[in-house]
Amino acid sequence: MADTSDFRNGLILKYKNDLYTIIEFQHVKPGKGGAFVRTKLKNLRNGKVLDNTFRSGEGVETVRVERKKYQYLYKDSSGMILMDNETYEQIAVPAEIFGDGAKLLKESEEVELLLDDKDSIISVDLPVFVYLKVIQTEPGFRGDTATNVMKPATLETGAEISVPLFINEGDMLKVDTRSGEYSERVKN
Repeated sequence: MADTSDFRNGLILKYKNDLYTIIEFQHVKPGKGGAFVRTKLKNLRNGKVLDNTFRSGEGVETVRVERKKYQYLYKDSSGMILMDNETYEQIAVPAEIFGDGAKLLKESEEVELLLDDKDSIISVDLPVFVYLKVIQTEPGFRGDTATNVMKPATLETGAEISVPLFINEGDMLKVDTRSGEYSERVKN
């Protein structure tokens, strides 16, 4: 059992029967009344951010977690198949845990799993950017350059994103996995 004096960014705690990580915290000592700690907590299961205030010295239950690197191998009916980089053991992870980022992963991409003390998966951290090839998009025409005009493009993983008009088939793109949006074109 820990208390508010142990708070630090990244600390994982059990709060309201769910797991949260501390994004930001601030000890406040008003001129009148007791001290308190203002926090921003991020739910590890659904990603929602919650503002909460704890009384100074209030006890909280911390959770020990482990981060392990896995390599994404392929997707089948049981989910996303990952391989432990150290033991080469393969596990199936439900695609829902990956969220929208699952469609941006290509084989052999490395992900990080957050595991609790019972080795159950809490969350999956994808690489921030992935590099994918455009396999199908409509050609852009000269003169169609009004401000920020976008067109759909299909990537090598089957994901469809919006890209600027100057992107052509065969181009390599840097895609942000957090938002699923085009970031920039990459030289081959």
